[in-house]
Amino acid sequence: MRTRARFSSRSPWTRRAVSARSRTTCCQTPTYCCIRETYVEQEQGENANDRNDRAIRVAAKWYNEHLKKMSAENQLQVVFITNDRRNKEKAIEEGIPAFTCEEYVKSLTANPELIDRLACLSEEGSEIESGKVIFSEHLPLSKLQQGIKSGTYLQGTFRASRENYLEATVWVHGDTEENKEIILQGLKNLNRAIHEDIVAVELLPKNQWVAPSSVVLHDEGQNEDDVEKEEERERILKTAVNEKMLKPTGRVVGIIKRNWRPYCGMLSKSDIKESRRHLFTPADKRIPRIRIETRQASTLEGRRIIVAVDGWPRNSRYPNGHFVKNLGEVGDKETETEVLLLEHDVPHQPFSQAVLSFLPKMPWSITEKDMKNREDLRHLCVCSVDPPGCTDIDDALHCRELENGNLEVGVHIADVSHFIRPGNALDQESARRGTTVYLCEKRIDMVPELLSSNLCSLRCNVDRLAFSCIWEMNHNAEILKTRFTKSAINSKASLTYAEAQMRIDSATMNDDITTSLRGLNKLAKILKKRRIEKGALTLSSPEVRFHMDSETHDPIDLQTKELRETNSMVEEFMLLANISVAKKIHEEFSEHALLRKHPAPPPSNYEILVKAAKSKNLEIKTDTAKSLADSLDRADSPSFPYLNTLLRILATRCMMQAVYFCSGMDNDFHHYGLASPIYTHFTSPIRRYADIIVHRLLAVAIGADCTYPELTDKHKLADLCKNLNFRHKMAQYAQRASVAFHTQLFFKSKGIVSEEAYILFVRKNAIVVLIPKYGLEGTVFFEEKDKPKPRLIYDDEIPSLKIEDTVFHIFDKVKVKIVLDSSNLQHQKIRMSLVEPQIPGISIPMDTSNMDINEPERKKKKLEK
Repeated sequence: MRTRARFSSRSPWTRRAVSARSRTTCCQTPTYCCIRETYVEQEQGENANDRNDRAIRVAAKWYNEHLKKMSAENQLQVVFITNDRRNKEKAIEEGIPAFTCEEYVKSLTANPELIDRLACLSEEGSEIESGKVIFSEHLPLSKLQQGIKSGTYLQGTFRASRENYLEATVWVHGDTEENKEIILQGLKNLNRAIHEDIVAVELLPKNQWVAPSSVVLHDEGQNEDDVEKEEERERILKTAVNEKMLKPTGRVVGIIKRNWRPYCGMLSKSDIKESRRHLFTPADKRIPRIRIETRQASTLEGRRIIVAVDGWPRNSRYPNGHFVKNLGEVGDKETETEVLLLEHDVPHQPFSQAVLSFLPKMPWSITEKDMKNREDLRHLCVCSVDPPGCTDIDDALHCRELENGNLEVGVHIADVSHFIRPGNALDQESARRGTTVYLCEKRIDMVPELLSSNLCSLRCNVDRLAFSCIWEMNHNAEILKTRFTKSAINSKASLTYAEAQMRIDSATMNDDITTSLRGLNKLAKILKKRRIEKGALTLSSPEVRFHMDSETHDPIDLQTKELRETNSMVEEFMLLANISVAKKIHEEFSEHALLRKHPAPPPSNYEILVKAAKSKNLEIKTDTAKSLADSLDRADSPSFPYLNTLLRILATRCMMQAVYFCSGMDNDFHHYGLASPIYTHFTSPIRRYADIIVHRLLAVAIGADCTYPELTDKHKLADLCKNLNFRHKMAQYAQRASVAFHTQLFFKSKGIVSEEAYILFVRKNAIVVLIPKYGLEGTVFFEEKDKPKPRLIYDDEIPSLKIEDTVFHIFDKVKVKIVLDSSNLQHQKIRMSLVEPQIPGISIPMDTSNMDINEPERKKKKLEK
């Protein structure tokens, strides 16, 4: 096979390659000959693109002729690759071997798998020949821009639903509160938009407005052209609803910006033998299935793969794409972890040498230079309190009595900004990552391990650099003085929450560390009480902890996390430090402070909470955070002690996302959940880049460090906040995905379990339940394939779901069967079925609730072994 050097038209890298090669000496030919003979002037009337194409053809021809002169036996040949038809014709006329990209790749017969990686460049060429037009044509960008300017169309971000593939919302850009969120229902109104695309929508007349659907619908069909079935499913969405429930409804008329990315998932192999056309099912349920052509279907079946979208023709039910990469076997822990990191766009490659070059040389110790503008607090009885196994210790505390009878309380935070200086590669990489991501068995650090687990970690009995916030308080936790200083500390103990609680509760321990902890705990209780009186919310979200097998690292137990007084103690002082620092940096940098706010939810967010409470004869007021907090405190039932926790879990779901922002770009600083007029993040710089910026601002404010241009550029700070908000959100989603995967592993080994659960939501065809024992949430469906449909009556006002003669309300207690359903490798999932109350034809009989639907598969694997 001949070796081919390739130059591809309309590609910047190839033009650079030609230019670079033209400057080198080939075989005795002087460099200036290459430049002189391949240089091309732009001709009159010739545009820049045509001139570049001609230049590449001249270079390709020159190299071919030059290589022939070098040796008659030389087998090297320059091949010209272009997808421009006219450019290819001209190349052939000029005697240059020319191919399209597809033609060239198909000629590489020794590597047939490369054909799978070819993109479908032309939508027209990739349409199904026999297919009828399903979608309306997208309007051109010029018309969309005119329509948006005139108010005919609205621009926004398309957000697909996880629960219903036939529904989406568009979050409208701009300051207007009217029509902020628009509902889209049905394939034709979604019109080929994909999650996170920037779209233009047209509002439908009010008589066509709909309410958000309460139906859970997943796209499970294999027949990609069965549009009639889709229309039948769409009719299920359109049921009679109260007029108050109707929301602004629209349809997508055009795409302003595609935000496609490579998608992870699995191949759904076609039932047609020898077929090369298959459907790919993404791991993210918000992404539609993608049609790809591959000759490796048998190899890729049962594997996690990456696919890229190329286009979406009007007469295709699904978009077209091509195979990119094989990640590994489904269910393998390394593969599944890689998938969730890629799906949530978590930067997780090893730190580059350029980044690592800015780390301090080891062995490291505090020098006289380090102590400049820094207080020596190594004599103080400082200690840290963290979860078990924590190695990136950000914070430590101390409390001591002063000679005047008051108390001195200090929060000491790792001085990460001392090691990460503005603008270098280490700083840029930390800013890009934005946050540390905590998975069940893995931590993706924001900063290299030398800093996160060693030099910045406030471990006990070693000297460490810190940034300290120190208050003088009276015994009623009233702040008399506040000061900030860079410091050097030496922690006297690294405790877990349980160890700290044991010390506080012990009747025999009275050492300095224990005395300090008791002082802190007493003050924290007063601070918390005062905060709640001001309207701070105490919400709830079930968190779980896995106990892993020491050898296999598989989960062997799953428990909800136990919260102690010491958890609250640490939290109160972290909140106080963050508020104190926020006030200080805003005083000094009114236009450039990096702050954090929590917007108040719109009243519509609380509808489900108010209705749920009403169904239990309770009233929840939501006009202010204070009234909500008071209502939740009063919402108690002696016969149903878990009710208050359920209400707080539901209230958490009503909240908006807290966000970082630049003070000079916003007027609303209020933090709704904490009932604080101003707030920031200062206390976790090892795992949050926002805190590093806040440390730099505070250091400048107290004269401990110098400023730099980007620190006081509010536009650059606003851009940074946008990235930090995105990274923080993705880190949360990745963490949840990791918990979900490990929960699957746990139930895979446990088999079938029956547990008590409480209903969190009712849908038209399902109930969503929470199992307190495992902190696990899941959906119990009442309509299944190939089974008679039960009589379902859904009432959105109460809300309730009547199945035959049994009525379900939110917070009702039920019993469910939990099992890992491995029958579909594509989406292995925790399946829940109703055990109690008993409904004939719906509930699983008690005597069969221990049958394992995966038992045949287990027996088969056992026989194979």
